[in-house]
Amino acid sequence: MPNQNGRPPGAPRARFLRERDGREARVTYVELFFDLIYAFAVTQLSHRLVHDLSAFGALETLVLWFAVWLGWQYTCWVTNWFDPDRIPIRLLLFAVMLTGMVMAASLPLAYGERGLVFAISYVTIQVGRSLAVLGFLGRDHALTANFRRICGWLMISGLAWLAGGLLDGMPRFACWSVAVLCEYVSPMFGFPLPLLGRSSAADWRTTEGGHIAERCQGFVILALGESVLVTGGTLSELGAWSAPAIIAFLVCFAGSVAMWWVYFDTSSSAGSHTIARTDEPGRMAAYFHYVHVILIAGIIVSAAADDLVILHPPERVGWATAWLLLGGPAIYVVGNALYKRVVYGRFPLSHWVGLALLALVAPFAFRTDLLMTGGLTTAVMIIVAAWESISRRRSAQAQPVSSD
Repeated sequence: MPNQNGRPPGAPRARFLRERDGREARVTYVELFFDLIYAFAVTQLSHRLVHDLSAFGALETLVLWFAVWLGWQYTCWVTNWFDPDRIPIRLLLFAVMLTGMVMAASLPLAYGERGLVFAISYVTIQVGRSLAVLGFLGRDHALTANFRRICGWLMISGLAWLAGGLLDGMPRFACWSVAVLCEYVSPMFGFPLPLLGRSSAADWRTTEGGHIAERCQGFVILALGESVLVTGGTLSELGAWSAPAIIAFLVCFAGSVAMWWVYFDTSSSAGSHTIARTDEPGRMAAYFHYVHVILIAGIIVSAAADDLVILHPPERVGWATAWLLLGGPAIYVVGNALYKRVVYGRFPLSHWVGLALLALVAPFAFRTDLLMTGGLTTAVMIIVAAWESISRRRSAQAQPVSSD
C-alpha cells in the first residue's frame, strides 16, 4: 500500500511533494500571489459582461469563466500535493502566472481577433503544468497514473480549444463548450481513458482537504474584493457625483457586504471543519470546486450589475439588465445553498426564501429603474444574510454543526 506521501514501499520518492505530517497544509504566500492573476481575470470577465448583455454574450462569458476557473482549479490541486515553497514548484507557478496574464488580457476579445491567443495560452497552462508534474512524480509514484489520465483529458480538450481558436462565431463557441465539458465533467468519472483506466477515490486520499477549502475561500474573497474595487472605480470615473450615484454606490457596497456575510459569517469555517474530518477528502474537495464555480459566477454577474447601477441609476430596467440585476444575486444564493448542502447536508431555508423574494422582485423590476431594482436585490441579500446568521448561531448553541 502507498504510504502517507502516496508512494509504494521501496519506490523512489517523488520530488518536491508536501510533507504529510498530520498537520493541515497551509496556504503559502506564493499561492496568494498566484491568485492575483485570476483576480484580474475576474475583473476582465465582469467588464466583458457589461459590454455584451445579450443572452449569447452571457453564454460566451460563462464558457470563458469556466476556463478561468478550471485553470485555477487544476493548479490548486497541484499545490495541494506539491510544496510551493520549493524553488521548482515556485518557478512553475510563476510560469503559469505569466501565461495566465496573457490569457486574462485576451479575455475581452477572446471571441474576436484574440481567440487563438487565448486558446494557446490556456492550453499551455493546462497541458504544460501537467507535463511538469509528471516529470516531478516519476514513473512509479502512486499519483503518476492519476496525472497521466488528467494530462490525457487536458490534451483532448486542448485540441478543442485550439480548433475553436482557429474558427469564428458559433463554431468557436461550440468547440470551446465541448472543451469546458471535457475538463469539468471528466473528474466526475475518474478521468477514464482507454488503456489508462480510471482514477478511484483511493487515488485522492492523500488530498489535504483543509488546504483546498482555504484556497476556495481565498478565491471568494478575491472575487468579492474585485467587486468592491470595480464599484469604487466606477464611482471615481463619474464626472459629477450626483445624489442618485452616491446612493447607488452605497447600495452596491451594502450588497457586497451582505454577500460576504452570507458566505463567511459561519459557513466558511464550518466548511473547513467538514472537509478536514471527512474520510474522503478528495471527493469532498471536488464538491467544493464544483459548487464554488457557481458561487463565484454570481459575484461576477453582480459586479457587472453594480457597474450599471452606479453609471445609470435612473435608467429603466429592460430584459438585458434585468437578468443581470436579478441573476447575479440568484446565482450567488444558489451557489451558497449548494455549498451549504455539502457542508450541512441541507439546502438552507433562508436561501429558499431569498430566491422566492428575488422572484417576487422580478416583475416589479420592469416598472422601475436600475437603482430601485438594485436596492431591492440588496435588501434581499441582507435578509438572507441576517436570517442565516441568526439561524446558524441558534443552531450552534444547540449543537456544533446543524442546519436551519
